Amino acid sequence: MWMIVIVSIVAGILSMLLVPWLIIQVPADYFSYPDRREHLWSEQHPVVRMAAIGLKNVIGYILIAAGIAMLVLPGQGLLTIFVGFLLIDFPYKFKTERWLIGRTAIFKAANWIRAKAGKSPLKK
Repeated sequence: MWMIVIVSIVAGILSMLLVPWLIIQVPADYFSYPDRREHLWSEQHPVVRMAAIGLKNVIGYILIAAGIAMLVLPGQGLLTIFVGFLLIDFPYKFKTERWLIGRTAIFKAANWIRAKAGKSPLKK
């Protein structure tokens, strides 16, 4: 029982710190392009590129799992799942991201967080 309480507290604290920071890092015009832009690491050495993409995917899957848990535990479940999806690579990722940010609740919450940080709102 104590383990569930501790995991819940740690997940809540991490989501309150990590999710807003990641939402702030997304460029405001990221969702306004009809097609996906080039990868950040496309010009790096293949080993560096694959290691960075692998690490990004692992972090993304951890965030998705934590977000699903936060749907029933304290924390920002939907936003955490959204940020996890932003990090992982899968077919039709960009279309899925645009669909997710099109959900009114996620869009408003993300822009509220960006406004608190003094960043411009996301554009669809």
